Amino acid sequence: RWGFPKGENRDSPPLVASGGRAICPTRHLNSDMKTIILDRDGVINEDSYGYIGKVEDWHAISGSLAAMAAFHHAGWRVFVVTNQSGIGRGLYDLAAMHAIHTKMQHALHAIGGHITAIFFCPHHPDAQCRCRKPQPGMLLDLQKQFQVDFSTAYFVGDKMSDVSAARGVGCQPLLVLTGEGKKTVVENPDLDVPVFANLAEIANFLLERQNEE
Repeated sequence: RWGFPKGENRDSPPLVASGGRAICPTRHLNSDMKTIILDRDGVINEDSYGYIGKVEDWHAISGSLAAMAAFHHAGWRVFVVTNQSGIGRGLYDLAAMHAIHTKMQHALHAIGGHITAIFFCPHHPDAQCRCRKPQPGMLLDLQKQFQVDFSTAYFVGDKMSDVSAARGVGCQPLLVLTGEGKKTVVENPDLDVPVFANLAEIANFLLERQNEE
């Protein structure tokens, strides 16, 4: 129902950054574009308590990639901000994570979508770094590099660490019931955050509201 832009450059890679260091450049960006920021595991793909460390372990949640493509087609910048402590724990390495992101990007390109940039924290939770959510480091680096106005941006997550990181920079948090979302709602009954079934439902809601503006 959403369609995709003609002539889209689907081979343009996302910028990938850790601690604010750009690894590969992306195309010119308009800072006035609307912005959606996504957690990865539990929002885009199925989560696993055993960690997603192999390409064959990565499986997109139904409708998530189509939702990301719809945001892109509607003129939004799509960012991914993800904790990947499995690297710091020695469960998988950077090459394995990049292979997973390549699979994700190729699947997204196949339906006309694009990720503007991926930010990740590779550190162990005990490292006390500035970037691991709920710390705001990755979001602040994103803001610095892409001039994002957090007062008009949305952050989609399934955990309290996502909600806290979003609130810490003045970004609107949205919670999905996929991944650990149901657990998060049960454990935080007074949580004052909009809750949606999944990323597809969020896309429907935000893009229909955009069309009404």
